[in-house]
Formats: sequence, structure tokens, C-alpha cells
Amino acid sequence: MGVPETMMTQGIFGGDRPSASARSILVGGVSGLMLAVSSLASVAIAGDPFRSENPHDIGDKTEKAFEAFFKDSHYPNAEAYLDDALNSEADDPIVPAMKASLLYLEEPDELETEFQEYAAATIAAAEALLENDPLRGNIYLAVGHFLEGGYILKTEGVVRGVPKALQKLQLVFQHLDRAADEDATDPELNIIKGYMDLMLAVSLPFANPDRPIERLREHAAPEYLAQRGLAVGYRDLERLEEAMEAVDRTLELTPNNPEVMYLKAQIYVEKGEHAESLAWFDRALAMREQLLEELVEQIERERNKAQREVEENGDAAEAS
Repeated sequence: MGVPETMMTQGIFGGDRPSASARSILVGGVSGLMLAVSSLASVAIAGDPFRSENPHDIGDKTEKAFEAFFKDSHYPNAEAYLDDALNSEADDPIVPAMKASLLYLEEPDELETEFQEYAAATIAAAEALLENDPLRGNIYLAVGHFLEGGYILKTEGVVRGVPKALQKLQLVFQHLDRAADEDATDPELNIIKGYMDLMLAVSLPFANPDRPIERLREHAAPEYLAQRGLAVGYRDLERLEEAMEAVDRTLELTPNNPEVMYLKAQIYVEKGEHAESLAWFDRALAMREQLLEELVEQIERERNKAQREVEENGDAAEAS
């Protein structure tokens, strides 16, 4: 089963759980970071989705795009808001990073050049930010290099792509370390690094997930993104009761997000409770107009598989 978050569910970095290999390191890391880059929403301080104190200068139009993109997973609205932000707030590197992520999700071959342009624009905007905001400048230099590394892996394949992508990965770690030197407890840094580290811990044998779990619990914000990351990590670690607790908390905070409903359905499937999963698959599908077509198709496939499990096991009555 694929990870149910925005990037992973749609097969961008591979449909199955990663194996312990060079590809798994890159896939897990890129997936986690791409999700963290893309999954931004608002909290108390207008304009800064991460910090309730000492907010950084993040534009209101950018914030609105974030909310549509991942607070509600409403992709048509997100695209419109993001294009608006690109007209006036593209000096914030998170804006071209979000645009690159959207293009990555949509995957049309004819947009290859456009994706590369926005990935490069992320790096350029991050470099320009370094003097006045070295924390966020380094965070988004890491993000930009990860975007480029993920794209190399996707377009060139494992044999040709991994050596080049690993070079990008080294740059990612370098810039995340520099950001941590500025403020190791910063919520924006910790939501991104927490997702990435937890995906790596899930991917690799004998890796210890305790530190990234603590990072997401203690230092990351906004809370609903931290809880969503924990739900994914706990699910893949087969800590399913904790996964359900985290996804329920996420639903409390983002009740109109069909991707979180889909995640809850997947956790029910992992628990072997296929009948219970059907209602949550259906809730997600009832909001299909918000989602990209490929994700809708993925949800339908998993829903149909769960329905077959219910019918074969004679427990269809439980689905009511």
C-alpha cells in the first residue's frame, strides 16, 4: 500500500513502501520533504503558518494558497491562489516550491521544463533570502535541492538517477544543518525535518523512529501537520492504535480534508477492518472535485479492494 499523503499516494516516488536500499533512502527522504514542503496551513498568526511567536514575513496570498492546498486538499482552489501568490509574493521561496510540487503532482510530460524552472526559482529565492532570514533561506535551499533530486530520480530512473540524486541529498542535509544552527527548535524546520526523518526511519531496517516522532510531537507546527505525519509514520511502523489516534486528531483540526479521510480508511485496512474502512473511502470520494484525478483513481482502487475483502469474508453487514 502506498503512503496516503499528497506526494506518496499518487505514485510520484513509487507506489509501494520503500525497501532498505539507496532508492529507499532517496524515495523516503524526498517523499517526506516534498510532503512537508507542500503541506502548509494557517495557525494563529496571519501570514506565518508555523509560528505563534516571532512570525516570519510570509505573505497573506501565499498563506491562502497553503490553506487551500493542504488544509482542505482543494487543488483547483490551490492552483488559483498559488498563481495569485506568484504574481506578487514569488520572492518567498515557498511559493515556487509549492508551484513545483503542484506540477509534480499533475505529472504531464509537457510541463517538464516548467517544473525545472520552478525548482530552480526555489533555490534562487532561497539564496536571496539568506542575508535577511538565514533560517528560512537554508530551509528552502534544502527544499529546492530535494525537488531537483526527486525529479532526477523520477525521470532518469534508479540506475542513472541515484548517483546524481544522492549528490543533491548531501546538499539537503548540509542546508538543514545550517538552518538548525540558526534555531534547532524552529517549527518550520522541524515539520520538514520531522517528516523526512520519520520517512527514513520507516524505510530503513534497525532505524530508530523515536527522535523524529519526538521532533514532530514537541517542536513541529502547525499541529495538524505534525499529527498527520505521526499518523503516517505510526501506520507504517504498524503501531496502528497510535496511528488512529493521530489521524483522529488531524480530522478534528482539518475536518474538510478528503486526503485525511483517505488516510483513516487506509489505517482501518491495515487493522484488517475493511468494512469500517469503506465509509471513510466513500467520504473522501464524495469530495472528489477537490482532488486530482490520479488520486481519485487510487482511492477508488483501494476502496474496491476493501469491498472485495468484505464480500469474501462475509462481513458486508459491518459496513453499514
